[in-house]
Amino acid sequence: MKKQFTAEQKAEVALAAIKGVQTTSQIAATFEVHPTQIGVWKKQALTGLSEVFSDKRRKTSDDREALLAELYKTIGQRDMELAWLKKNLKRFEPGG
Repeated sequence: MKKQFTAEQKAEVALAAIKGVQTTSQIAATFEVHPTQIGVWKKQALTGLSEVFSDKRRKTSDDREALLAELYKTIGQRDMELAWLKKNLKRFEPGG
């Protein structure tokens, strides 16, 4: 049966590999993980490291501004349609 590792355990193993204090074989023996798997987790950790420092607030702000712009556009379009309907409705009113 395959041993399952939590995200915290994987992070701990990857961090040990990144530090380089122990060899991959030593880390593998300590954590009971195959040395190849250690290399994979280390690579994943280094690749995803830049996302830890990304400014998620900026992305959220950009998303919010885009949503607001779309909503204002829709509101403006609806206002124009409503004005057109009110203007043309007079044709169908009795005596109009």
